[in-house]
Amino acid sequence: MPITTSESNNAESKKPDIKVSGSLVSMDPSKTKADVQNLNFWYGENNAVKNLTIPVADRKVTALIGPSGCGKSTFLRCFNRMHDLYPNTRYEGQIILQPHGLDLLSKAVDPLEVRMRVSMVFQKPNPFPKSIFENVAYGLRIRGVCDKAFIAEKVETALKGAALWEETKNRLQRPAFNLSGGQQQRLCIARALAVEPEIVLFDEPTSALDPIATGKIEDLIDVLKERLTIVIVTHNMQQASRVSDYTAFMYLGQLVEFNETQKMFVSPTNPLTEQYITGSFG
Repeated sequence: MPITTSESNNAESKKPDIKVSGSLVSMDPSKTKADVQNLNFWYGENNAVKNLTIPVADRKVTALIGPSGCGKSTFLRCFNRMHDLYPNTRYEGQIILQPHGLDLLSKAVDPLEVRMRVSMVFQKPNPFPKSIFENVAYGLRIRGVCDKAFIAEKVETALKGAALWEETKNRLQRPAFNLSGGQQQRLCIARALAVEPEIVLFDEPTSALDPIATGKIEDLIDVLKERLTIVIVTHNMQQASRVSDYTAFMYLGQLVEFNETQKMFVSPTNPLTEQYITGSFG
């Protein structure tokens, strides 16, 4: 959701001094999946993401942390052009997908194609009012795939990839809403995986789940990063430290610090980062 003017003003009046360390990582280009370069994003007149530049490592997990309203989810949704669905929004800068060199924000690039390359899993499970099978097959069907055997194979592969096949293989035609909350979230992950994306975005994927379901999602993320690039927004510092390889700390739309997760959590270089991680504000 956009940051409202009142929220922005309140945050401005309470904000600690921002001293930007920026990216402390020098990443080998061959190990980079996306390069975010001088990214700005506006909701109307509100500059919600400000001149953000970071690399996104290939087949690693990058966590985005920071207080509510700091631009994490806004930044995340730039990757798959979700903001294009709403009026009065504007991007500047680039998100270059490697090794293709494709600028995901270019007006010459079809947003639908971007969303096939960059899938998203939202905060709350959002299965469609369809069967388990049709939920997973949805992306394939809108791409025009008609081969029933091929679709069935991809559905099975995606459900296995989301660690949900054994729980659903005998009830694929039953409504997705019959699944538990944790199963529904894994179904949404399977739906994202079915179109074979290069990057998967997770926007607080476990915030509505119990600890057991949360553990299953975190274990799944650890497996998925062996073949996919993952970017995750989380308010849970323990979760960020468990699942991610790199962490970006954002505040009021700016990148304050970006580093390897272990280094950031053990010895942050920026005083503002240390204050946030230790719970002094946020």
